[in-house]
Amino acid sequence: MRHLGQLTFILPLLALPAQAATTYPLTLDNCGFTVTIEAPPERVVTIKSTATELLLSLGLGDHIVGVGFQDGPLPPHLALGGAGIPVLSDKLPSQEVVLEVEPDFIYGGWESNFAADGAGERPTLANLGVATYVAPAACRSIKPAKLSFDQLFAEIEEMGMIFDAEDAAYRLIAEQRATLSAIQPDPRGLTALWYSSGTKTPYVGAGHNPPAMIMEALGLENIYDNVEEGWTSASWEAIVDANPDVIVLVDAVWNSAEQKKTLLAENPITSQLDAVVNKRYLIIPFPAAEAGVRNVPATADMAEQLKRLTFAE
Repeated sequence: MRHLGQLTFILPLLALPAQAATTYPLTLDNCGFTVTIEAPPERVVTIKSTATELLLSLGLGDHIVGVGFQDGPLPPHLALGGAGIPVLSDKLPSQEVVLEVEPDFIYGGWESNFAADGAGERPTLANLGVATYVAPAACRSIKPAKLSFDQLFAEIEEMGMIFDAEDAAYRLIAEQRATLSAIQPDPRGLTALWYSSGTKTPYVGAGHNPPAMIMEALGLENIYDNVEEGWTSASWEAIVDANPDVIVLVDAVWNSAEQKKTLLAENPITSQLDAVVNKRYLIIPFPAAEAGVRNVPATADMAEQLKRLTFAE
């Protein structure tokens, strides 16, 4: 596992009152599926970076017996806690591979992780004594509400309950709330495009999930905010017509921010965009672009990037 990563903000631990211990068995409704936790999970498989990084942020790395489908390197402050954790698969691990490490809990970043040709269907795993959990923002069986930071904090709180780690969860929530409250939305009334991936057909951030939530916190008007999805396919012609003031570039291992800059500059359609000509870009690493524990520090980092952008009077 790679352990280099992007800048992450860390605040001092806050003094908080001790929280009550979890009472087991704990029964939860998760994406319309009833999950019963008999005791704090001891052998956990995490699928997707968002799941892995939340557990590491709660100090639960020693409970993780395997990871799959990690989207990028861990941020520096989590690298030590993630050192030595087995990588089950670079992509989605099969049920056979997952069950070989004898998990009692599987935490998936996407609901689609739990398929017959993936880690296994949730009812099947439950019958085998393996509890499962899907990050609520990634539910598809029940369409989640438009994502908010409070929903992310609720997931942290729920994970604290599952692992009887309430104190760590509330401390993390308090740290993130403090970081979030210090972010001042940009007052300039700027429009923005969230460019996730794609070349001929750009895949962009729409009106739900992290792109909308983060851009709103930054004071940016998303040119695709009227699309009630997390992400959507767009056209370069429509983007040129909108001529956004700022372009958010998702920096992925397989499609870096630098590659996106080159494409935008060399594409005759997009090369004349004001944001491209003036290099008005904000960068976010891919693991921070999906709903998870990195959203708040990434928003704070992007707010600092945004302050450094200049515009002609």
